[in-house]
Amino acid sequence: MAAPEGAPTLVLAMPGIPSAEVRNLGEEVVSIARSELPGLDARIGYLDGDDDEYAALSTVLAQTGEQRVERYELAKAAGRDVAEPEGISAVVVPLLAGPDNSLVRRIRQAVVDSKAVAEMTEVLGPHPLLAEALHVRLSEAGLARADRARLFTVATAADGIILATVGGEEAVQAAGITGMLLAARLAVPVMAAALDDDGAVSAIAEQLRESGSTQLALAPYLIGPELPEGLLDVALKEADCAASESLGAYPAVGKLVLSQYTSALGISAQTQNSPAS
Repeated sequence: MAAPEGAPTLVLAMPGIPSAEVRNLGEEVVSIARSELPGLDARIGYLDGDDDEYAALSTVLAQTGEQRVERYELAKAAGRDVAEPEGISAVVVPLLAGPDNSLVRRIRQAVVDSKAVAEMTEVLGPHPLLAEALHVRLSEAGLARADRARLFTVATAADGIILATVGGEEAVQAAGITGMLLAARLAVPVMAAALDDDGAVSAIAEQLRESGSTQLALAPYLIGPELPEGLLDVALKEADCAASESLGAYPAVGKLVLSQYTSALGISAQTQNSPAS
């Protein structure tokens, strides 16, 4: 399977403050998508970008339209029989595990400001592959067994998981769906809470302890860049528990980014049928 000739550009909408670490994460996600669909034109647009190193999302989108016209004109000049470009020039995929209305509105506004003919997809979750990614991150931190079927225990394994997100009640509800899938994988209770809602994490921690959980863990239901600095540290102190890493550039994240792109175009790719392990 390869990207159709002249297919729109996949533009990864990167939230958060631009940095070398954020760029590396985005490049890893884009690399995963390209490996799943050879020939894919994929780029990164930073929601808070403003220069050549970290190009703003609206700038990247404007460039996709201009460059498509340039490629068409060059092909015609070379005598190739090519169709005039039409339809969308880019598909914008927000690098967000769950809904965050403030960030989604800003991404949508950047699409409008670019004046590009582009389509914006939904966020990546909820999805079984994100439950898989959360499971792996917890096991990497020694907070869960890597495989429920294996007959051994992890001494530090949590018996209650706080699934932490940002974006208010809608984000918590969406995280809860993935949380149910994670609970089925781990056979322990999982409850979602918003990091940006004062006292929400500590309240969920207390609820889990009252229901019998004695060893809690916090699992960020976040890619990473969208997390405001300091929020996670405050939540961990309030909940008094260990935490796994954010989802980051876990392979499933790149596959879901590509799945959103191919779904928007109505084309099929192998990754859309990838089962959660």
